Order: sequence, then C-alpha cells, then structure tokens
Amino acid sequence: MLEKLKQEVFDANLMLVKEGLVRLTWGNVSGIDREKGLFVIKPSGVSYDSLKAEDMVVVDLEGEVVEGDLKPSSDTPTHRILYREFEEIGGVTHTHSVYATMMSQAGVELPCQGTTHADHFYGSVPVVRELSKDEVAEDYETNTGLAIVECFSGRNLNPMEMPACFQKYHAPFTWGKNAMDSVKNSVALEVCAQMAMGTWQLNPDQGGLPKHILDKHYLRKHGAGAYYGQG
Repeated sequence: MLEKLKQEVFDANLMLVKEGLVRLTWGNVSGIDREKGLFVIKPSGVSYDSLKAEDMVVVDLEGEVVEGDLKPSSDTPTHRILYREFEEIGGVTHTHSVYATMMSQAGVELPCQGTTHADHFYGSVPVVRELSKDEVAEDYETNTGLAIVECFSGRNLNPMEMPACFQKYHAPFTWGKNAMDSVKNSVALEVCAQMAMGTWQLNPDQGGLPKHILDKHYLRKHGAGAYYGQG
C-alpha cells in the first residue's frame, strides 16, 4: 500500500541525516495521499542507520494505523492535526535541529532579516505558546498540533506562506507541498536561525529586511508571477 509514497517519505527522512538536522532518532517526516486520506510516517525510535522504506507506517486521518508492523512516530498525532487543519500541505517535518531548537526553547520568533529568509518564509516565523499542564496530561501530541493551528488562526497566517513554527520549550515543525519540500523548509529554517543569531551578534540593532525587498524575494519564487527557477 502506498509504496511510492513510502519511498518518498523514507528518502525525506534520510535527507534529515544528510543535512545534519537530526541526532540519534530525534526527528520524523511524513507525507500524505490526499485522495486516499492516508499519510505515511517514520516508525518511532528506529535508528536511521537501520531504517528501510518498508518500515514506514501508514496512518489514517483518525490516527489509526492502516498498515505497518512497527509503531508510528510518537509525534503522529501532531502530524495528523496539521494535515486535518492545513488542507493544502502535503508533508510535515519535525526535528530538534540545534539553532531552530534554541529559538524554540528561548521562545523567540525569527524575524525576516535578509533575503535568504524571504525566499522561504513570508515574514517572521512564529513561536507557538507552551502547553498547559492539563493539555500535556490529556493528549500532549494532539494538543501540540492544536496549539500550532490556534497560533496560525489567531495571527491570520497562511501556512503555505509561513511553512514553519517554533513550539515553545520543544522544537520546530515545518511543512510543505510534499515530504521532501517539508524537509527543505527545515533546512532553510535551521540556516536562517543560525544566520539570525550571527546577525544579532554583529549588529543587535539590525531592524529586519525592508518589506519591499521581502515581497520581491518571496513573490519571485512563490507568487502568481513567480519567475525563479526553470518553471
């Protein structure tokens, strides 16, 4: 079942290792088949060194395992909520990459300071509020997803224009058009977080990228009249 998607999700998970975004088993990627209403995700706690495409687990949008001999990632309920509420996304990535996790732990949003950021994220990457004691006890991973959705709804953010967030005290989540696209957004987020910390050290008064340059760089890649790349 969904063998092509399993291979895509497997390849995307290995990209986390290649890009240095994970240590041990601290990360997961999923991808969804919207027509079937099923998504594929990495199994929980399995070493990337021993991971195989056939190990990927198929889950429905109610959170029930449809196919797979291994337990799905413990973050599966968060992915499920994001797929359910952000209907345009096709892939989700969660890592504990160092710089993006620093931003999450510090509860500091990432303003757009330069064109590298503007090429991927249309504005400041938000911090999602911490979960309450009751939310953690009741259903931690599901409530993590609901808090992300609440943040985007409350700030009127388009998840396709802002495909990332920092979960306070936890770590980043990114998403995209498909599994590999969500990983690319994780790579971009990590690099932009690292660049931001260096920028603040060199010039604490840097006021952010002017909006007309932000608009130009984002829209030339993602807008209706986008002309970046080969089409």
